[in-house]
Amino acid sequence: MWKKEKLSFEKKYEGVVSFIAKTQLIKHYQESLGAKLFSDNRMYIDSKEAYQLTKKYFKNFQI
Repeated sequence: MWKKEKLSFEKKYEGVVSFIAKTQLIKHYQESLGAKLFSDNRMYIDSKEAYQLTKKYFKNFQI
């Protein structure tokens, strides 16, 4: 998933990505990724959290 965040920054979408989570993983994604729930099992990762994840997995990444 980390490539999606990086691509989102590169395309000037501010790192925001959305995805459909399996119900049993919602709490895990909230706690481990900082993902937010916005409808049923639809979640998103906002700019701040996406940037942190991108920097973690792509050490040389610059905005």
